Amino acid sequence: MDSNSSEVKWLSVDGLDSIAGVPEFGFRLSLGHAFNEPCRPFNLPHLHQIPAFLGSAYRYFMKWVQHYRAKKRIYIDNFNHIPWQPIYGVPIGGIGCGTIGRGYRGEFCRFQMVPGMYTYNVVPADQFIVCVRCNGRTVYQKVLSVVRPSGKQLTSWSWDFPAENGTYHALYPRSWTVFHIPECNVRLVCRQVSPIIPHDYKDTSLPCAVFNWTVENYSSDALEVSIVFTFQNGQGEEVDRAGGVCSEAFCEPVDMGNSGIIGVMIQQQFKGMNCTYAVSARQEPGVDVTCRTHFDPNGDGKEFWDDLALDGALDLDEVKSHVTEYGEELGVGVCARAVILPMGSGQLEFSLVWDMPVIHFGANEQEYLRRYTRYFGYDEKAAPKIAAYALNNYRSWEKRIEDWQDPILNCRNIPSWYKSALFNELYFVSDGGTVWIDIIPADRNELPVRNTRKFANSDSLPDVVKEFGRFAYLEGHEYRMYNTYDVHHYASFALVMLWPKLQISLQYDIAMSIPLLQAKQVQYCVTGEYDVVKSANCVPHDVGNPDDEPWCRINAYESHPTHEWRDLNTKFVLQVYRDYVMTKDHQFLVDVYPYAKTVLKQCLKWDIDGDGIIDNSGYADQTYDTWTMVGASAYCGGMWLAALHVFCKMAEELGQFEDRAEFSEILERGRKSFEDKLWNGLYYDYDSSSSIHHNSIMADQLAGQWFLKASGIPDNSVFPKDHVIQALRTIFRYNVLPFAGGTMGAVNGMRPDGKNDFTSPQSDEFWTGVTYALAAEMIQEGLLEEAWQTAYGAYHMCYERYGLGFQTPEAYFENHQYRSLGYMRPLCIWSMQHALQLYHPTLLQSSS
Repeated sequence: MDSNSSEVKWLSVDGLDSIAGVPEFGFRLSLGHAFNEPCRPFNLPHLHQIPAFLGSAYRYFMKWVQHYRAKKRIYIDNFNHIPWQPIYGVPIGGIGCGTIGRGYRGEFCRFQMVPGMYTYNVVPADQFIVCVRCNGRTVYQKVLSVVRPSGKQLTSWSWDFPAENGTYHALYPRSWTVFHIPECNVRLVCRQVSPIIPHDYKDTSLPCAVFNWTVENYSSDALEVSIVFTFQNGQGEEVDRAGGVCSEAFCEPVDMGNSGIIGVMIQQQFKGMNCTYAVSARQEPGVDVTCRTHFDPNGDGKEFWDDLALDGALDLDEVKSHVTEYGEELGVGVCARAVILPMGSGQLEFSLVWDMPVIHFGANEQEYLRRYTRYFGYDEKAAPKIAAYALNNYRSWEKRIEDWQDPILNCRNIPSWYKSALFNELYFVSDGGTVWIDIIPADRNELPVRNTRKFANSDSLPDVVKEFGRFAYLEGHEYRMYNTYDVHHYASFALVMLWPKLQISLQYDIAMSIPLLQAKQVQYCVTGEYDVVKSANCVPHDVGNPDDEPWCRINAYESHPTHEWRDLNTKFVLQVYRDYVMTKDHQFLVDVYPYAKTVLKQCLKWDIDGDGIIDNSGYADQTYDTWTMVGASAYCGGMWLAALHVFCKMAEELGQFEDRAEFSEILERGRKSFEDKLWNGLYYDYDSSSSIHHNSIMADQLAGQWFLKASGIPDNSVFPKDHVIQALRTIFRYNVLPFAGGTMGAVNGMRPDGKNDFTSPQSDEFWTGVTYALAAEMIQEGLLEEAWQTAYGAYHMCYERYGLGFQTPEAYFENHQYRSLGYMRPLCIWSMQHALQLYHPTLLQSSS
């Protein structure tokens, strides 16, 4: 690093101010922090762009009405955008089991119990409370949150914890909240832990989190300190008052002498699916645990509050509560109490579990078992066992998390912000509406799963799928399509690097969908034409809408006929080869090679003039789905050439020399034509047409070269080295540096005169994931400082300026608009880490 790097934010390697018990790196805020740049969701394009969207807008509206009348959510709901709420911190939960969001000020918010469907509610009754007693008298009792309920709920609780006395620190999958209580000379540190562990396929699937509270007493008196964890049924919705909910206390013994796990279960349903919440704490010598199975979360809370204040404990009113009636909600509480000696400390440990073993999607035609049922069963009685398992194993989880993260955190050759971004963007792997289902052996007919589709119970599946299950995550919280493949192409680096078996399983899933024909005719919004949902021998756009029946009905996206998209097939071929290189899974290559060949041959029909490059059609036939391309394009043409190159390597690896010869000849023709048609001396033109934006400077123009290098192909036989470097420098000069001093990331399109490309709403957007992909390509080509500055812009805008951390959008604008919160593509930051590991390993080895 340059000696002056600390003077530049994107190069600074300095850690944060030291806080005992809290990491040096991560995302940190005061509990009173306010984001002062109000943002809003993107609604309307520029005036001159509107006429081009009138027809598609009308057709979309008619589809929206159809879904509304059927009480279903359309794949993208443009009339109900998620409002700007700059409140989120690290969510809790493993992968594919449902998640619960946390706010940095102490909230429990953004619930995803129903697969793929989110509610964005802060639930006032879901809280931690501290009670401090000295000499037999309660001297301090407050809710450990700085968010006061706006209604009449729990008005007898003390909600006035001083925001300036608290600090929040996020480093996914953990977070730390520090509370200073100067009145008592007490310091509290809540460490939140979720079981997100690379290369682990058991504990990582668990629906739970642990909250370790460290209590430090700096006074001269012994203090009796109680922490109470309260929780209520539901997800903060009106339907939570439908009735039929009950709670029950439990005690789960553990093999540690007098230790045990004491807690309360809440038994309820979401959309007809049974779900048990379990709130619990560890009782051990020196720690006393008490609980209550019922309080009214809509009342003033006085009886509960006074009960705690009386003796720092909760009186168990009844082991099992009554069943709620219509209009009622149910709250429970668990209290852990310990005496902390002067200048001493102690720990109080809590867990939260949500057990929904059998799930279905919106159409309710199939049922599935979540992955964790393989280890804890599906009888809806697993919550206490999971709670005990979590509290007995979370320290080993943390050890494995630290073994994974510490080499990166301790490296002083990479910027500080990058360490925060790299790990915190991983939130989406679990909190992306993710589902991870177990595969049911064909002879398990006794399982409580009805109408199970063949792929979920067939012994004919590949071994990796049978062993590791099936995985799906949303394109975005607002873009409800599972495994959207053109976007997953960018995000897939996180999976293949950290959970490669899930990436391979997903790839098999896509491969098996390639031959399928879904002959139902739909009217597509953009063109107005009727066409099949999916044609045979092409890569699907997605595997379905969670409010319908994913895997059974694929391609929920009805804006374009995506079997004509120019980037899906090539992205499949590119990912197959990269995955083979990174996993060394030869059987996978053997199995999917025929599919790769099929989709490449399908692409040849798009080479209109026979020059070896596929041609774009004139509508937005790729991931930039409002930005049209005509003829040869840098984006699709470059990925086509890269796909040909890696396919030839696959063919050679498998001894398919005729295939290699056939596609090598096409590659040679295409490579020459690509340079002749698109290279202008400074960069690759957007496309080869005569449109007004044909020579725009596209940030993503080197998408093909990026994936070649990421696949370990160091040569420049497809794209000349000098052209690549020159194009990257041009992009940096035009698409990065002009915006906020080069601290906004990379805008998608710029004109060669230095003005924004306003031909499409998307040409004027900054795409977070594409910015990270561009930075990764810069790293691969040795432009490190440019890479750090480019990528820093995306982190800076989302986390530091717009308050969009842990809901990172697909896109943002200069004018404080954003589009599609909670998006998949920003996981592409892991391609930067892959580039560092592959091309600059010595940079990561130093820790001094």
